[in-house]
Amino acid sequence: MISSKVLLAAASASALAMGVTTALAAPAAPASSNAVMQDMPPLSAYGELPSIEDAAISPSGQFFAALVTVDGKRLLVAFDQNNKPISSTNVDTMKVRSFEWVGDDRLLLTYSITENLGYSFTTDKHEFDVATIIPMNNSLNGKVVFSNRQGLVNAVFGNYGIRKIDGRWYGFFGALELARGTRNEYVFKHGRPYLYRVDLQDYTTKRIALAADDGQRSDWLVDARGEVAVSYEFDRERGDWFIRNADGDKIAQGKSPEGRIGLVGLGSGGQSVIYSLGSSGEGSSWLEVPLSGGTSKPFLEDVDVERVFFDRATGYYTGYLPEGDDSKPVFANPAHGDAVTKVRQAFKDYDLRMVNWSNDLSKMVVRTTGVKDSGTWFSVDVENLAAKAFGYERMAVEPRHVGPFSTFEYTASDGMEMDGILTLPPGREPTNLPLVMMPHGGPHSSDKERFDWWAQAFASRGYAVFQPNFRGSTNRDYDFRRAGYGEWGRKMQTDKSDGLAALAEAGIIDPNRACIVGASYGGYAALAGVTLQQGIYKCAVAVAPVSDIRRMYDEDYKASGKRKVTRTVMLERLGDPDGWNNVSPERHAANADAPIMLIHGKDDTVVPFVHSFKMADALKDEGKPYEMITLEGEDHWLSLSETRHKMLAASVGFVQKHNPAD
Repeated sequence: MISSKVLLAAASASALAMGVTTALAAPAAPASSNAVMQDMPPLSAYGELPSIEDAAISPSGQFFAALVTVDGKRLLVAFDQNNKPISSTNVDTMKVRSFEWVGDDRLLLTYSITENLGYSFTTDKHEFDVATIIPMNNSLNGKVVFSNRQGLVNAVFGNYGIRKIDGRWYGFFGALELARGTRNEYVFKHGRPYLYRVDLQDYTTKRIALAADDGQRSDWLVDARGEVAVSYEFDRERGDWFIRNADGDKIAQGKSPEGRIGLVGLGSGGQSVIYSLGSSGEGSSWLEVPLSGGTSKPFLEDVDVERVFFDRATGYYTGYLPEGDDSKPVFANPAHGDAVTKVRQAFKDYDLRMVNWSNDLSKMVVRTTGVKDSGTWFSVDVENLAAKAFGYERMAVEPRHVGPFSTFEYTASDGMEMDGILTLPPGREPTNLPLVMMPHGGPHSSDKERFDWWAQAFASRGYAVFQPNFRGSTNRDYDFRRAGYGEWGRKMQTDKSDGLAALAEAGIIDPNRACIVGASYGGYAALAGVTLQQGIYKCAVAVAPVSDIRRMYDEDYKASGKRKVTRTVMLERLGDPDGWNNVSPERHAANADAPIMLIHGKDDTVVPFVHSFKMADALKDEGKPYEMITLEGEDHWLSLSETRHKMLAASVGFVQKHNPAD
């Protein structure tokens, strides 16, 4: 048991009384002066893992759990309705991926580990997910899923839901089976998962669905009774796909050479299946077909959907939330729609994420960020019209320290409309500022108006930070995303420098004082900004970057087992292979016109460490200035506090050295 100090700011946060309307009161930020302060917090306040990383509420709403850091200790803590801690588990340096409740007395924690596989596999390293049950009292047993079953790998390959059946809790997971070797030992069989049911009381297991055949990919949906209601298989060579019901009858089938097919979930009442289907040159759409068979029909056609809701007790569709700040949720149960509306209205001035909710939506956990809000977590009692803040992600980053951010719109050189998120240094006039260009990863992702710890760290040191949503980003329609295909190092790159020019024209930044910083694809863009482009940036920081497109293609193609579908998709997105060398920074190291810092985790399984190693070698051969930072034991997502601190200190220090803010 731990003390109530684990609640962080909750000791001073009281219930937020409801107004006379149907909305919750807006969240109160920690008290602070409105005066402009010069005593900015240390970089560690931005670079450390948030004091609260995630949270989940139990099915009944009686309890919730949060992943918190207190006095340097990382803990998974369970709380009662009064925000009082009742149990805690030290998770130390685990790479926690998710956690959820099993009833009201246990948690299912999933974390990842990186393993070296050797040359007989399609990839050298793999990130495995391990699932373990954590009891909230001593009368229950906790155990790693599949740890008591010989012949199965002690890892899970997909979580297909938790169900309560005849008074017992069961979990449904993908599992890799092992084969008997010549000496009766267990050896690797293949990498295609089977579906298993696990009794979460005694941990006995039962296989309930077979793995896909060689060259195929499979997926399943489990109904309220714990039965496989839907199975799906996709041929990764030919592109053929089909969906079967519980009787094995094909209820939908087709061909998708690009692999744009997948299950979304079971329909209302579990009587249908919703699936996603797309084709080259067109966006994906959702279709619905009865489990009994029939014609597939469009699902939520002509509706821009922000979120779809499924009942976690059954897996059945319950409603959706349209895009838009003033949109009204649509639920079969009107009470659920009212609950979501109340919460959205209460926090309408903030970037809101409904993290988790009870089965009846009467209790929720929500997270907010915004101008003067570096991340606040609330337990919300919709039924009693109240909310309690139970913690702040970065207590040292007070409201006065949060740089204001807004959407800046501009036009690319070819006339395409663009936008990006502009973060300004706190307390400084937005005039003639030094700039950090910070493109997002993906590249099929986007930045929004919300607190970004990396951008805010630079802003706290006097820099304007611009996060452009270049073509290929996901903040607009499918045509905008597709406009990025084949444009690595080309129009996707000039979209970023066009944003710089627009900011300079507006008088906000000094175009002669700009650096480019990014991670993953953003790291590639940082390298491209000083190798494929010249005379724009004074330095570049590339974290876990792609340095050679052909190498990236070869790695992903090999990891897929050299499947035709993977090749088709990658060629569509990357364009003509004959042009890859022209836009690979490693092959243009001789053209680097500014100092480069490379930062990469040794356990990165998404963009292997070799990309930075080879880039550093090329820069060294050309006599170009560079620095190389290796993050031991770190993955692609900077999951560890120590290495995240190291990355932030190095990246900010490098920019300050080559492009001082003052």
